[in-house]
Amino acid sequence: MTSGAGNVGAVAIQHIGVSVPDLAKAREFYIDLLGAVEVGTPLQWRANPFIDAIVGLKDSAARQFMCRLGNAFIEVFEYSSPQPAPQDPDQGVNRYGYTHFAVQVEDVQACYERLLAAGIRVHAPPSLPGITVDADGTKHGYAATYCRDFFGNVFEIMEIYDHEQIHPVWRAGEGVITPD
Repeated sequence: MTSGAGNVGAVAIQHIGVSVPDLAKAREFYIDLLGAVEVGTPLQWRANPFIDAIVGLKDSAARQFMCRLGNAFIEVFEYSSPQPAPQDPDQGVNRYGYTHFAVQVEDVQACYERLLAAGIRVHAPPSLPGITVDADGTKHGYAATYCRDFFGNVFEIMEIYDHEQIHPVWRAGEGVITPD
């Protein structure tokens, strides 16, 4: 991918960051439940001028870990300073700003059932009629639903085959794929 005239030369989304009130509970969600793999050495800091300048906070203190899920990374923070305001666990996805991230799964129905069993709140059962199967067994379309982690952060689970707007980033037998 090359940069064109006028753009800044961005080539990919490298990671998303999520702030949580309990890092151990977040590990339980991202690592144990979703199946992400922790990478690197977890960080922690207190009143580090370099980090304060990057994150735009004064006298910040936090603990962090980074994990990989397929071709993407998730950076998870627990800030102790400045004290974060509590998040409304029912905040609407219609608010401005980042609203959710999506996770591609092999079997959306099985994932949905496992999340429910783990106590994860799911907005609705997955949209299974969105997946059709040809006579030769080839699947098309996608099925999805929104869920909330232990802290109210919204994420989407998706089983994807082909669609004009939504493309899979993983395929059985192939692993991680790069969209055209």
